[in-house]
Amino acid sequence: MTRAIKVKNTEDIQKINRIVTQYSFDIWIHGKSGMVDAKSLLGMFLLSLNEPLSLVVEDDVDATDLLKDLEEYLEIED
Repeated sequence: MTRAIKVKNTEDIQKINRIVTQYSFDIWIHGKSGMVDAKSLLGMFLLSLNEPLSLVVEDDVDATDLLKDLEEYLEIED
């Protein structure tokens, strides 16, 4: 599963990191500059916030609760 995610500043990075560390499955953030483990605060700070970013979770994982927790950061899908 891939969803567009908005990360505007370092405060967003810290809040998103706090949320994703509560989950046992792998959660990644992909951008043009690379891919980082969303549970790694240091990795998250390496993201370029001026590019489109995507939240990536394995397809066989039930990410319903994660998506609810990250709702304010996710782009709305049609």
